[in-house]
Amino acid sequence: MNNPSTLKAQGSKPRQNREARQQHILDATLRCVRRSGFHGASMSHIAAEAKMSVGVIYRYFANKEAIIEAIVANDLAEMRAKFAEWENLPDDVLLDTLLDTLEMAVEHKYTGDNAALALEVLAEAARNPRVAAIVENADTQERELGRSLCRRLMPAGSEAQMAARGEIIGMIFDGMMIRAISNPAIDRKALLAELRHVMRVLFTMPAGPQD
Repeated sequence: MNNPSTLKAQGSKPRQNREARQQHILDATLRCVRRSGFHGASMSHIAAEAKMSVGVIYRYFANKEAIIEAIVANDLAEMRAKFAEWENLPDDVLLDTLLDTLEMAVEHKYTGDNAALALEVLAEAARNPRVAAIVENADTQERELGRSLCRRLMPAGSEAQMAARGEIIGMIFDGMMIRAISNPAIDRKALLAELRHVMRVLFTMPAGPQD
């Protein structure tokens, strides 16, 4: 009789192989998009970069939009994991922990390749409704994750106020991608010090009156 654990391991191997191939294709796509832009990264170029045939690529992804969707999904999965860590923190250390992660966030946003890729996807979203839907859906999920933290840090704020502050925070971090291209030589140490101050204000200052 077959050992159940052995059968489970055998059953998971094809899935692991498939996931590994999908990730290999995603990595090849990232390199192509960074090098040639979204439109320049054709499926044939992606296949060549991945050292696979175009037909094999299509077994895993129906089109480039599906590849972009998978890339965005990977980013969301990483974000959910980080938010899950924060959700388990006591309230009295939550803010300081968030502020401590800003250095990593700034480093990520100001990395030229990361900024270029994100801007390529956003530019494509501005003219491609399918990519726009992917980006909008991801943004909705990110805002929901952020709102749960805002409720803990600013319990007296209204939903509208928390949504507005979350939008401002999104504007700051999304704007970093543009600044990473426009002003890559910024003094990041000074930037980080001021950013910590701004974020502390956004997370803790009592909400102002609403009209």
